[in-house]
Amino acid sequence: MESHTPVTADHVVTCDDAGRRIGTVARAEVHTTDTPLHLAFSCYLLDAEDRLLVTRRALVKRTWPGVWTNSFCGHLRWTESTEQSVVRHAAHELGAEVAGIEPVLPGFRYRAVDASGIVENEICPVYVARVVGGVTPNPDEVSEHVWAPADQVRAAVEATPWAFSPWMVRQLADAAALPAADRSAGAQELAHVLGLA
Repeated sequence: MESHTPVTADHVVTCDDAGRRIGTVARAEVHTTDTPLHLAFSCYLLDAEDRLLVTRRALVKRTWPGVWTNSFCGHLRWTESTEQSVVRHAAHELGAEVAGIEPVLPGFRYRAVDASGIVENEICPVYVARVVGGVTPNPDEVSEHVWAPADQVRAAVEATPWAFSPWMVRQLADAAALPAADRSAGAQELAHVLGLA
């Protein structure tokens, strides 16, 4: 990783098409109608009963406010690995400790435009993890949450994709499309709880 001084402590890491870090932008300024490609992640959090945590994004969020989505997402900081970012965001967004962080879709990338015209444009590897203890969501990040049987969540997303974040819809479709022989340990774990063959 090249030497770089982030523009501010709360920043987003911009990258090239290969995912190489090229700079930073203040998080409060990055999401516009022309959002640069940047590094992020999505995580699906399971409990001891194999239930999936689904969250509703806070109404104050700049992108997709009030939309139901996967457990949590986040942006990397310049000096962080993706796994370190997962741990930091679990604590910040959910007041949670996580363990068993495993990749599901390491090459996931998407671009989406919300109803206001704001663009998300991310290289966004997908992970599954297990919660250690409970969750205490941060109201600035999460307005509601529910632990639900993962197969029921999958069925809801397939039946009403317009009610969920576009990245969650694509991630679950991509996970379902992975041939069983090509699934990583994390992809196998998520496929099992989702009820995928």
